[in-house]
Amino acid sequence: MSRFRVLQFNMQFGQLWDAGDADRVTIDLAATLAEIRRHDADVILLQEVEHAQPGGLQLQPPPNFTWLRAELPDYQSCFAYPKADPRELPFGLGLAIFSRGPIRDVIQLDLPSPPIEFDFYGNKTTPTDRLLIGAKVMLHGRELQCFNTHLLALFMLGDGKTDSPWQRNLVADQISEATGPALLTGDFNEQRSEILIDFSAATVSRRRNPLNQRGAVASWCSIIFFTTPRSGLSGAKSSRHRRATIMRSSRTSSLLTEAAARHLRFALFRAAHALFFRLTFLF
Repeated sequence: MSRFRVLQFNMQFGQLWDAGDADRVTIDLAATLAEIRRHDADVILLQEVEHAQPGGLQLQPPPNFTWLRAELPDYQSCFAYPKADPRELPFGLGLAIFSRGPIRDVIQLDLPSPPIEFDFYGNKTTPTDRLLIGAKVMLHGRELQCFNTHLLALFMLGDGKTDSPWQRNLVADQISEATGPALLTGDFNEQRSEILIDFSAATVSRRRNPLNQRGAVASWCSIIFFTTPRSGLSGAKSSRHRRATIMRSSRTSSLLTEAAARHLRFALFRAAHALFFRLTFLF
C-alpha cells in the first residue's frame, strides 16, 4: 500500500484574512507559499489563484500561478481561467493542480451559471460562468484522476435564490466518466448538509462500477471527497489548521449523523479554507 498527501486550498489570490479587520486587504503570496510548503503535499489543488481584473481582463501568463510554479520546481502543474467575461467581479478566479508525479490528460469544463439578476453595490448584474478542471496524475506508479472546481456562490444573490443544481450535475456527470480512483476537491460555496450529501450520492450513483466512498471533508466553502472502485483508496485523515491570517474559519458543524442516516460512507467535518489529508492506495 502507498500513502500520498493532498492539500486543498482556496488561496484567495494570496489575500490575508484578519477577522478583527475584515476591510483591510493585504496580499502576501509569500505567506500563501509558506502555507502550501508547510504541508509537503504530493498533490495540491488550488482555487482563486488569480485576482479578477476590471472588464474581465485575464493576465497572460497568469502572474500568481507563474510565480508559484517557479517556486515549486518539484511539481508538475496545470492552470485554467474560467471563460473571460466583462461582468467578472473583483474576487479570485482560476484553478490549478500541482503534482509531484507526472500529469497528463488535462481537461477543463465550462460550468454555465443561471441568468439570475442580483445587485452588486448598486449595480444590477448576472453571475459569470464557473469552471471544472481535471488531470490524471501518477503517484507511486498508480494513476489518480483529480478534479478541481469552484462553483457559483448562490447565497450571495439574495431573494431566496439559494439553489440551482445545474453546475453540481455537470460536475457529477464528468466524475462519472472516471474509471479508476477519482478525487474531487473544490470550493462549492455551500453549507447546507443536505445539498452536499445529495450531490455526493448523485456522483456515486452515476459511476459505472460498484463504489466505496470514504473520507469526505467539507466546510461552508470547501468540500473534498473521493470515489473509487472497490479496493481503490482508503484511509483519509484530515489535518485542519486555523491560521486566521491566511484563511477564513468555517461555521459548519459536524454532519456525521446526517451522513450516517443516509447510509453514505463519508463524513463531513468543520474545517477551514485549507484542508489537508492523507490517502492510501490499496492495490
